[in-house]
Amino acid sequence: MNKFNQILVLFPTLMILASCAGPPPSNQAQDTNTQTQTASVAQAAPLNYDDYAEVLTTYVTEDGLVDYQKLQENRQQLDDFNAALGAVNPNDYESWSEAEQIAFLTNAYNSFTLQSIIDQNPLKKSIRDIPGVWKGRKFDVAGQTKTLDNIEHKTLRVDFNEPRIHVALVCAAISCPPLRDEPYTGEQLDAQLDDQTSKFLDSPHGLRIDREKDTVYISSIFKWFGKDWEQTYGVEDKFTGNASERAVLNFISNYLSSEEKEYLEQGDYKLKYLDYDWSLNKQ
Repeated sequence: MNKFNQILVLFPTLMILASCAGPPPSNQAQDTNTQTQTASVAQAAPLNYDDYAEVLTTYVTEDGLVDYQKLQENRQQLDDFNAALGAVNPNDYESWSEAEQIAFLTNAYNSFTLQSIIDQNPLKKSIRDIPGVWKGRKFDVAGQTKTLDNIEHKTLRVDFNEPRIHVALVCAAISCPPLRDEPYTGEQLDAQLDDQTSKFLDSPHGLRIDREKDTVYISSIFKWFGKDWEQTYGVEDKFTGNASERAVLNFISNYLSSEEKEYLEQGDYKLKYLDYDWSLNKQ
């Protein structure tokens, strides 16, 4: 048999072998990709907040006050949740949306604050009576060690342009915004922060307008962190005060009646800051 005939005989066999060594059918490749994507999504799912939600609904009143004594006596769920905060994979955290990251860090700050309070026996009259509560006490957060100050000032305020965090972070004081009786979630974050803002401004600790004295009183929180509002709410020809104060007042005006908003915009009033009550926000 000559070489040409040998090639003709071997050709079908070579074709069969080539097809066996080739890529899998397209539907098989799609199934494999789908399984990989599904596994990736599952790994990146936000933290389960069920334990924290039960803590909040059980020990926090509608007004944001906390039954620290009972929480101290039944703290296992809080401790379990705080341990889960530290066990979050850093890569998973990085894969979350911005809203999910903000919700996670805000919940962490508030939950670790609760822990800081009930770690004291007897309970302190104010969070400021706890040595190193903001800069010294350390917590595990998504594979990193952070203090409360680091969560707030080095992470949330640096990584995100979201000044409404200041109505969500609760430092366990009477003049703080109220502690919400539900966790923050990425899906609901915007609505939750708007609701928090409205509640805080409606409280005696957030805003008071005295037209008889031509004076507007706002929380000292807006003085301490006023610059955080400038990027989004900065304005030059309305309201009163310096750049930060005008930005804050512009932000606040979005949550008021049209009459109150017009009053703030015209700027013919004195701006003062409310005294801050650091007493524990206990029930």
